[in-house]
Amino acid sequence: MPASTPPASPPSFGTLALRWYRLNRGGLRATAIGIISLLAFLLVWHLLTTYRVVLFVRFTNVPSPLAVYASFTKAIHDPKFLLHVLLSCRRIFFGFSLAIVAVPLGLIMGRFKLVHEIIFPVAEVLRPIPAIAWVPMAIMLWPTNEQSIVYITFLGSFFPILVNTLHGMSLVDPVLVRAAQCLGARERSIFRDVYFPASLPHIFTGLTVGMGVAWVSLIAAEMISGQYGIGYFTWEAYSLVQYADIALGMIAIGVLGLGSSMLIRGAGQLVMPWRSR
Repeated sequence: MPASTPPASPPSFGTLALRWYRLNRGGLRATAIGIISLLAFLLVWHLLTTYRVVLFVRFTNVPSPLAVYASFTKAIHDPKFLLHVLLSCRRIFFGFSLAIVAVPLGLIMGRFKLVHEIIFPVAEVLRPIPAIAWVPMAIMLWPTNEQSIVYITFLGSFFPILVNTLHGMSLVDPVLVRAAQCLGARERSIFRDVYFPASLPHIFTGLTVGMGVAWVSLIAAEMISGQYGIGYFTWEAYSLVQYADIALGMIAIGVLGLGSSMLIRGAGQLVMPWRSR
């Protein structure tokens, strides 16, 4: 009888760790570089504010990282600061959710020339108007400040999503469309199986850019007409000459914007798994 093959022993912990490192060393390298970059930024910030450097830019009144950290530890125990953050996030959610209507609109405009010719000129006239210029008109259009701020946030994110969706539709290979038509696909199937998947990368690019512009628009609206929100918190800190709170508000805006963009990129990786292969 042939000798039986002994069962393979499970890999050791060191072998598993080596395999995990080889699979993830690109991400580990990027994470390490990012951490080093942030630490270097904090060190330069600390030195410039400690020695009150004046070199074209004045750092005499800029708060140090330690002062901002002290303001942060105080703010996280203040329910009012948490309310500012939650209200800004809620406004972003509503405004950005409404702006997603630009995706189907862009798909329809990219497919049907007549719809494009009707809507595109109006969109191009409205698109360059900055969010700050919309504040007086939004106050006149909507009965409450809350609705006007959400409206401005919607406008800020709507146009980048629309333009990127149109761009994605314009890059769809017409050979794929003709092939689908030759196989008997109807208009609905062509939209679902050709145009939409081919435009998805550009749509998610528009969503990411739109989220960034939405935060810019929101902060501008909150600074001018808001009573709550992280933008109002930052502007109030400037009015009260609380320099550490100004920096804290700016950092909070950056962190919230980064988190929002990361959520969109994560959703893009789930919807388009072939892009990460």
